[in-house]
Amino acid sequence: MAKLRITQTKSISGAPEKHRRTLQALGLKHQRSVEQEDNAAIRGMLFQVRHMVKVEETEGQETNG
Repeated sequence: MAKLRITQTKSISGAPEKHRRTLQALGLKHQRSVEQEDNAAIRGMLFQVRHMVKVEETEGQETNG
């Protein structure tokens, strides 16, 4: 499954509380990057704070079992 690398690019200073909580739920803090699974819930959160983050698609490593 595809993964998304999400990087916070803008400060949360002056941002509405709803946006602050969304960034916290995504696991972002202090201008760092995280990787999340690509699903509808994550895409919805990213749409809400799209002006504050940079998103890159990365390929998930599949293992044959």
